[in-house]
Amino acid sequence: MASTAWPFVCGLAVGWVAVLLRHRSPGTLGTGAIVSLVTVAVGMALRVVAGQGTVVAFVAVALCFLSAAMCGWRLLWRLLRQLARRART
Repeated sequence: MASTAWPFVCGLAVGWVAVLLRHRSPGTLGTGAIVSLVTVAVGMALRVVAGQGTVVAFVAVALCFLSAAMCGWRLLWRLLRQLARRART
């Protein structure tokens, strides 16, 4: 598991540094999208450099899973906030 995860952990770190240097809010959908795209791009590049290789299906699954993980809770949070605002009015 560690041999599969380490490139993506490094990519995640690069994504967060990129977002924080641009002074973006960490809870927005845009931030989640940026971090997930950078995580997959850097993770796949590191896998190739390390000789682990990539397959198109693996790239697609990684992108879908990481996008859901990075953006899913943000989308849910946004929807819950909107529902709460409507309930107050």
